[in-house]
Order: sequence, then C-alpha cells, then structure tokens
Amino acid sequence: MLKGKIIKSIAGFYEVHTGENIYRCRARGVFRALGVKPLVGDDVEIEVTDTVSVPMEGNVVRLLPRRNELIRPNVANADQALLIFAITHPAPSYNMLDRFLISMSQKDLPAILCFNKQDLATKEEIRELRETYEACGCRVLFVSVLAPETLGELRAILAGKTTVLAGPSGVGKSTLINTICPGARMQTGELSRKISRGKNTTRHVELLAGGEETYLVDTPGFTSLYLMDLEAEELRHYYPEFDEYEGKCRFDGCVHVKEPGCAVRQALEQGKISRIRYKNYCELFEEIKNRKPDYAARKTGRLSK
Repeated sequence: MLKGKIIKSIAGFYEVHTGENIYRCRARGVFRALGVKPLVGDDVEIEVTDTVSVPMEGNVVRLLPRRNELIRPNVANADQALLIFAITHPAPSYNMLDRFLISMSQKDLPAILCFNKQDLATKEEIRELRETYEACGCRVLFVSVLAPETLGELRAILAGKTTVLAGPSGVGKSTLINTICPGARMQTGELSRKISRGKNTTRHVELLAGGEETYLVDTPGFTSLYLMDLEAEELRHYYPEFDEYEGKCRFDGCVHVKEPGCAVRQALEQGKISRIRYKNYCELFEEIKNRKPDYAARKTGRLSK
C-alpha cells in the first residue's frame, strides 16, 4: 500500500500523487456502496496494479480522515484560500471580493488577499486597498509576475499547505500560478480589449504540486458568487471591523443600515470604517433581504431546479 493525495478527478479516474510518482487509479466499489465519493485533495491509500503503463495504475482502497470539505470548489483538506484580484486591468470588483471573503469565513478557511499587477498601480491605489482590507483582518499581498522580488512572501505563505486559489477571470491567475509553480504549464487567456475581462481557461478542479507537501487548488474563474445559507441579519457578523461597535448602537439588534443612533454609521462618518466596505455591506444586505421566494426554496431543497 502507498499513501498519496488525489490531485485530479476525470471521468471516474483519479490521479494520485505519492510524492515521487503519479498513479492513475479507480476507486474500489466499496466507496459507491457506502455512498462516499473520493474528492480532489483527499489523502488516500492505494494498491498498485501496474508499474509498466504510463502513468502507472492502481486502485484507491482507503480514504484517510478529511479535515474539511468544500462544495465550490468540490475539494477536501484545504488549509487556506488565496483570493487573487488585479489592482487594475481589470479593476477589482469590491462587491465580489467581499462575497469571497464572506464565503471563506463561512467555511472557516483562512483567506489571504493577493492583488496582482502591482507594477500598474499607483501608490495611492495600493495604500487604499491595504488600509481597507487589513482593517478587516485580512493578510494583504501586492505582487507582479514582472517583479520576482514581490513573490517571496507569497511563496512562503503557500509552502507546506494546500491552498485554494480563487478569483475572477482576467486577473492573471494562471500566469501567476505558472510563475510560482512552473510545472503547472497552465493555459493563459488573453484579456478582451472590449470588455476588459479574461477568458476562463480553467475547466476542472485540479491540485498542482508546488513543492514538498505544497499544493495549489486551481478553480474556474467566477463571474458571480451567491451567498448561501446566510440571512440578512447575520451579515454584520462577517464584517470584523463592525465588532468593536457591537452593543453600542441605540437599538439592540441594529443591522447598521438605516437605524438612528447606529455606532457603525457614526464610525463611518468619522472615517474609522471603509466606505468601500460599508457600501458593499449595504448592497449585500439588501440583496439577501430581497431574495425571491423561489431562490430561498431552492437553497433549502423545497423547490426542484
């Protein structure tokens, strides 16, 4: 028996990386009988059945205990998330960025925010982004594939961990992956000149080996991200910069939108809370509050898709 990690799943076959070799495996029928499906990121035990074929072949015979499981992307045993946005070309969607941060917080997955294309940004743009997102507890990096000296901290953060990469198309995610993980050889897409959006070049979830015990989970670019299983009244708990004002508002249960005597809104006027973040909060609050009944029914399984 060998221990390894599933790095790719396609058409019923699993590619398992054992540290030295990659084996093309099928899962034993017992998994189907138990209603268990191996996932990319699973640590497994395999039995080798063929050492002549290329790649070598085997069977997945045991799944080792999972630390966690994500639904989107469908991956197991992630240690952290790296959210990649461009500073410009295209300009970051702050609304989408907050959706990612909330989604990762719901999964108890530490998130690092990485702004690419630092070489195209002004000092003021960098300062505003750093102050805005460090204030909500994020670790914020600024990098450029054209400036290798900016990638050292990123490499250190990724070392020895399984990291989920997420972000919209066109931000240079694939190019960045190829730079820090040369063996990936990921296809890169040209940025559309008309709409300043990139073509999505990622088609499936895959773990990319970036070094010893270091894996990157590449995921398709997102154009939208719905916040599932979250009520409007709960949203404020996903904005850490609001925490110090909890209980200081005039009314108990204040949701920090229109209520008089709101400590959060007072802090906003005093410049203690980012207007970018607060604007996103209000937009997301209204979106969640005004969900259509059929959407609410779908998410609870009461309405077929």
